[in-house]
Amino acid sequence: LSLAHDLKTPLSAIRLYNKALSENLYDTPEKRAQVYAGIDKNVTEMEGYVTEIMAASREKFLNLTVEMGEVYLSSVMEYINAYYTDKLSNLHTAFEVESYLDCLLCGDSNRLIEVLQNIMENALKYGDGKYITISFSTEEDCCLITVKNSGCTLKEDELPHLFDSFYRGSNVGNAKGSGLGLYICRQLMHMMDGEIFAEIKEDEFLVSVLNVRICSATTANPLPASPARAASIEALRARRFV
Repeated sequence: LSLAHDLKTPLSAIRLYNKALSENLYDTPEKRAQVYAGIDKNVTEMEGYVTEIMAASREKFLNLTVEMGEVYLSSVMEYINAYYTDKLSNLHTAFEVESYLDCLLCGDSNRLIEVLQNIMENALKYGDGKYITISFSTEEDCCLITVKNSGCTLKEDELPHLFDSFYRGSNVGNAKGSGLGLYICRQLMHMMDGEIFAEIKEDEFLVSVLNVRICSATTANPLPASPARAASIEALRARRFV
């Protein structure tokens, strides 16, 4: 409430400046220059308050939690596959889940599904609807799940901002959204000791999530924690994580 009240002062000043300008009360270039400087000062002040409000909103409303455990990759992908196969078929969007080696992941099953669903919904909302593909790879002791969709119109220089809170890309058009989806995905992946990043390859948009792999589904022996695993995660973060 205090921040909302603080916003009223510079907003009122800008309104008065605007009224004076519309009535031609400032009849010299010098006076008008002073008014423009005053407007700029008040806008800067308002930007600071908005930043504080956004930070407070994140802390209050995005009280995210995860329940760390063990989850099979297959159980997550079976859910995603079942949920989207019919949905994308009805939309005439080709959907493929490529083959993968099942493994045990460290994380929260429900939260990992939530992250993948958010990525899939974005692929539907902002792609051209031709196809969506989910592929898999391994990096040291980590599993990388990549969602790729056709029809990317996002600009390369927007990638560093995609996971910022309240950020919406230039490709949103009339699509509704809050700009919080990918921000929440990133927070959840970090809480599960994982990572998420986005890439553009020609006209395709790719979002990958990295999960710590505990062991292969074909063995009961867990993979030991190692400097190589930590180095792998850091190396992937250096690949233009955004």
